[in-house]
Amino acid sequence: MKKRIAVFASGGGTDFQSIIDANEKENFCDISLLIASKEGIGAINRAKKHGIQTAVFAKKDYPDLDKLYSELTYLLNMHRIDYIVLAGWLKIIPESFINTFRDKIINIHPSLIPSFCGAGFYGFKVHQAVIEYGAKVSGCTVHFVNEVPDGGAIIAQKTVEVLDEDTAESLQTKILLEEHKLLPYCVKKLCEGKIIKDGRKVTIV
Repeated sequence: MKKRIAVFASGGGTDFQSIIDANEKENFCDISLLIASKEGIGAINRAKKHGIQTAVFAKKDYPDLDKLYSELTYLLNMHRIDYIVLAGWLKIIPESFINTFRDKIINIHPSLIPSFCGAGFYGFKVHQAVIEYGAKVSGCTVHFVNEVPDGGAIIAQKTVEVLDEDTAESLQTKILLEEHKLLPYCVKKLCEGKIIKDGRKVTIV
């Protein structure tokens, strides 16, 4: 029985698309749900195109964060979701939700954790910070989600060289190419039961 995943997205959904594309080739999971943080985002169009059920949990509809995640938990359980994949999800996740799905939530972050991560480091801001700092390498990280922003155990990382002529835009483009390979790889291994977590040590079998 294939594992059932829900993908959470807040934007265009290119990371989401990378999972769809890889799964259409290798059929390693059942992408059961897209959870969108607002109406009208690109990820929703991608889900509709591939016949993936979508649910929107917008801040304007849920001023109470706990209520939002309580209803989201109910929906995920109703769909018998095994794993949650955060692919550009910009909402705060409360500790109660993380405890409910302990070691079943993974996230992709556009830097080499523990550098350029945590509160305030998301999206384009990460690449801008890397350029301004003068770092010589950057990349992306897939990690388990815990109570600390970007603080969960690292599953896998890919590096890219930061060239003198790079801008935040060009660096983002290079890293996205790696994200689109790394995230589907990690989702596949997770769904195949080939990711072993022992505290902060993660082994891919």
